[in-house]
Amino acid sequence: MKRRSIAFYSTALLLAVLTFAACKPTPSDLTVRFTGATMGTSYDLKLVPAPNQTVPADFQSQVEALLARINKTLSTYDPDSELSRFNRNSSTDWIAVSPELQQIVAEGLRISALSSEAFDITVGPLVNLWGFGPAPRRDQVPSDAEIAQAQERVGYWQLSIREQPPALKKERPDLYVDLSAIAKGYGVDQLAALVEAAGIGNYLVSIAGEIRAQGHNGQGQPWTIAIEKPVAGQRAVERLIQLGDHSVSTSGDYRNFFEQDGQRYSHIINPRTGRPVPQTLASVTVVTDRSMIADATATALMAAGAEFGFQLATDHRLAAFFITVDPKGGFQERYTPEFERYLAPAPTQKSD
Repeated sequence: MKRRSIAFYSTALLLAVLTFAACKPTPSDLTVRFTGATMGTSYDLKLVPAPNQTVPADFQSQVEALLARINKTLSTYDPDSELSRFNRNSSTDWIAVSPELQQIVAEGLRISALSSEAFDITVGPLVNLWGFGPAPRRDQVPSDAEIAQAQERVGYWQLSIREQPPALKKERPDLYVDLSAIAKGYGVDQLAALVEAAGIGNYLVSIAGEIRAQGHNGQGQPWTIAIEKPVAGQRAVERLIQLGDHSVSTSGDYRNFFEQDGQRYSHIINPRTGRPVPQTLASVTVVTDRSMIADATATALMAAGAEFGFQLATDHRLAAFFITVDPKGGFQERYTPEFERYLAPAPTQKSD
């Protein structure tokens, strides 16, 4: 068996962050950049302060503290995180949680319902069974019986929320919540809020494949983002998009997967079948106002599959871009009318 996997743990792909312009950076480019590690991957902030504006000296410390707090709340890889402690708690009574966790779970439940179960924040048992969770990787495809047993523990309707005081309640003691498909997007939204609180109106913020942009880059041009071709081991551009003041997320099957007997099994699990999504759909890119929503929605459409996913995107008037596998070789593109306005012209020169 041949296995490949990405170095970070995420249900969203790495969406290449590239800035294209007609010329190289000039001395007037005021971009300030911060990078670092978080959530098993990395963050990248590009800030463009006004000419007479300075970034706070302790800004990166603020970034690191914010991300550490989010990770300590939402991670399933940290056994001491608030979410991990909730998952271990076998009580079926109300369990007190932080307002932050309650609000994120509430959003996850909302998207789970809207997606017709293609997205489910309780899918963790299946993700773990297939070897894409915090547990050690397994070396074989699970049996039908194992899949059926894990599916019994999946179902977002088995989780209830209470706003005041904030609490969650399980209908079964072994219910397991996995917020991996929403946490990084939430982190990006929080970073964007931190940047704006510092008075900076032009920026691009990303955690792995979750990106949020506002204003313009250091050369006064729109932020331009590259959607990767969904080919493992390659970094090539499929399309360019100009975000404006929006967020984008891409989900797909080509960076985190394993192969057995010539069959690829990706980390995107369909909760309804209990199995990884078929190879016919390679990636889905979604543009929305908030990164948390883009993150979860891209995963939901990917899990739903090429046809049902596109139908969901059309029904909900989402800005979505689908790349499917062409049986004759290569890929095919399909996108909703709402996505068309984000498509950018071809680049003339790469600048960073």
